Amino acid sequence: MRSYRKTFTFNIPSRRGFLNITPMVEECVKDSGIREGLCLVSPMHITASVFINDDEPGLLHDFEAFLEGLVPHEPLSNYQHNRTGEDNGDAHIKRQVMGREVVVAITNGKLDFGPWEQIFYGEFDGRRPKRVLVKLIGE
Repeated sequence: MRSYRKTFTFNIPSRRGFLNITPMVEECVKDSGIREGLCLVSPMHITASVFINDDEPGLLHDFEAFLEGLVPHEPLSNYQHNRTGEDNGDAHIKRQVMGREVVVAITNGKLDFGPWEQIFYGEFDGRRPKRVLVKLIGE
């Protein structure tokens, strides 16, 4: 069995944002030479998420509106975590809602997606560099 590891660093200039990282992950699969296996994609930060969904601008807007309605950033006093001097209590909860990571099968050297599936990096407390791990195992 072989393994492959790569990290990417993203710096979303706003507090929140979504980035389609599918092409980067596909390039990792290609570079790894793995034909059959699994691909893990995971943020290495507790205020970011990796998830799979459709790359449709209206849907990404809907995610933003849903998350902000469910867990609004303000008032900051809503979150005990913010008593530590931070202002990102909402970002930790938004990450829990959207999920931590994804695992995608690799079949015949390609990500084995369903229709319309794409991999996204979700940022909920941006404006600084954060890493995403891509780890592949297989043959």
